[in-house]
Amino acid sequence: MKSKVNLILFFLFSIMLTAACQDNKKRAIKGETDYQREQNTIFKDASKSPLTKKDLKRFTGLDFFPVDSTYVVEARIELTPNSSLFKMATTTDRKPLYREYGVLHFELQGKKLELTVYRGEDSKNSEEYKDYLFLPFTDATSGEESYGGGRYMNLFISDIKNDSIILNFNNTYNPYCAYNKKYSCPLTPRKNHLNVAIRAGIKDYKKQD
Repeated sequence: MKSKVNLILFFLFSIMLTAACQDNKKRAIKGETDYQREQNTIFKDASKSPLTKKDLKRFTGLDFFPVDSTYVVEARIELTPNSSLFKMATTTDRKPLYREYGVLHFELQGKKLELTVYRGEDSKNSEEYKDYLFLPFTDATSGEESYGGGRYMNLFISDIKNDSIILNFNNTYNPYCAYNKKYSCPLTPRKNHLNVAIRAGIKDYKKQD
């Protein structure tokens, strides 16, 4: 009889422990939005994370500015057809090929701004990434609150409607070289500097001591 009771208690303890572990795993994924939680999930996954082994062990979540709807704007895109292929500078000797896809015109904080968006030659020839556009930028927070090398935003050709596209600066991300020097990252072109502070999206990453 005693052995049966012990067996039942063991199974109950196992069930409670499994439930607690699952609950802790869910709560461990930080983020205000689906995008933030998705990013934190990737960074927690050792098979996908750009973090060093040391940083991965202590990782609890990426640091984001508070979500702000004023940083979601509609931009008019002026396409640049027949643009020349060029080698984009990176943090290493690698020189990936890009073309200017168009110029984005939009208003933010009462100012008229513009950014050039690019299309990678490799992406163009890839079935998986042929819809991708690349938007790197720096702003008044770069080098202080956000990563000095600038931040990135992914856009998609299929999201262009009537020569317009939505820019959500809450969904920006850092190049992987902000976390680990082994990566090669495109450098933001000078013309893609915004003379405003974009306090939305990803903040600079503070490496572990």
